[in-house]
Amino acid sequence: MEAKYDFERKFREDILKCSRCGYCQAVCPAFKATLRPALNARGKMLLLKEVMEEKLELTEDLIETMFQCTTCAGCYENCPSKVNVPEIIKQARKDMVSLGTCHPAFTGMNKVLQEKTNIYAEDELPDFDKERGGKAEYVYFIGCVGTFREEEASEAVIALLDRTDTDYTLIEEVCCSGVLEDVGFSINTRLANHNVEAIMETGCKGIITGCPKCFLTFKNNEAYAPLREAGIEIIHITQFINRLDFKGAHTDAKITYHDPCDLGRHCGIYEDPRRTISRVAANFVEMEHHHASSLCCGAGGGVRGAYAKNSIAMAKNRLKEALDCGAEVLVTECNSCVHNLSNAKLRSQKIKIMNTTQFINELMEEME
Repeated sequence: MEAKYDFERKFREDILKCSRCGYCQAVCPAFKATLRPALNARGKMLLLKEVMEEKLELTEDLIETMFQCTTCAGCYENCPSKVNVPEIIKQARKDMVSLGTCHPAFTGMNKVLQEKTNIYAEDELPDFDKERGGKAEYVYFIGCVGTFREEEASEAVIALLDRTDTDYTLIEEVCCSGVLEDVGFSINTRLANHNVEAIMETGCKGIITGCPKCFLTFKNNEAYAPLREAGIEIIHITQFINRLDFKGAHTDAKITYHDPCDLGRHCGIYEDPRRTISRVAANFVEMEHHHASSLCCGAGGGVRGAYAKNSIAMAKNRLKEALDCGAEVLVTECNSCVHNLSNAKLRSQKIKIMNTTQFINELMEEME
């Protein structure tokens, strides 16, 4: 029988490989937050198997399950059969969008990015007291969340780059639009072309990304291939700050680190941030789940925008691990993670939540 959908044509064998063992359930943030079996990877693979067998259709009835996945890849990491669930889910979402079936939050996001230049539909970039588009060795590409929702974190990165005499510039950046590919749409080439041209005009040799999703998009998406073909290095800020001199900055506070899903499981960057933290913090502790087994903060895959309550519940589960290990400061290096974990924090919880760069900049400020 000829496959009806692209997800079946591309991933039929993977879906059939699912042994329904339930190992994914133990690490699925959506299941942990809701206790709904249909939201873990096994449940989704069973539903897609029924679609392949024509017992179900990709209709509105499946929006609640197929679009409630952070694509964190915890299931893939924990799967004995190595079923690549995040890629299967993203393809199933594309098939649903092509049929006119999509969560309205994501339809709205795609429409916003057709008309505006960022996911928040803001009209003006904050200037961060910096000129944009100058000639420099590096471009610091902040990303939508860092630009419009976690401005203090971005200001701290800028201050740290200044303190360490980094030759960099900002550009008139627009959304990289990589998030669209997670929710069933195609990357916005208008926005991608704008970023490519603005970056190339600086004559830079490297792009420092503040957002792991932007990092992934620049590294892997065909729309950004001209940057790679030009030999421009694409670096996440966690990798870059390993090269910097923090001039004796130090803290005795108990620190723990949260691995962002896009940076960790999707890019394999685990040790760079830990090496940086160890240079300034002697009292570093790991949470129960860390490195490849790190729990998702709940912000990815569009879930924060479409299912805010469940997203915050996922963040609370992650934050509990930081509190349980006695950490005074929870650092990460993803503005979306900082944003979601901060929103989940109760007033009574004294733990600080910030990016590694923000924390180091504060230590350097204290030394001055």
